[in-house]
Amino acid sequence: MSRSSKKGPFVDLKLFKKIANLKPGDKTVINTWSRRSEISPEMIGFTFGVHNGKNFINVKISEEMVGHRLGEFSLTKKFLRHGGKIQKELEKKTTASESTKK
Repeated sequence: MSRSSKKGPFVDLKLFKKIANLKPGDKTVINTWSRRSEISPEMIGFTFGVHNGKNFINVKISEEMVGHRLGEFSLTKKFLRHGGKIQKELEKKTTASESTKK
C-alpha cells in the first residue's frame, strides 16, 4: 500500500544530511539501515550501502530507481534453488550435457 500523496514521499532526514555533505560525483558509500526511505532525485549518482539484516549491499542509484524504496534493491533472503527430486534430475541432465560438449 502506497503512502498518501498529500503526505509526500518519506525520506529519512539523516540520509539527506549525509547527501548534503558529499559532492555529486563522490565515490564514497553511504551506509544506511533505512530500507523504508524512498529514492528521491537528489540521490541519483550516489552509492548506498543498504543493510539487509546481515551485511550491507551496495546500491548505485540511477534515474529509473526514483520513487522506489531502498529496501527493494537489497534482498533479505538468498534464493538457492527450488528443491525436490525433479529439480535434481534436471540438474544432472544439464551437467551431463555440458560435460559431453567439452
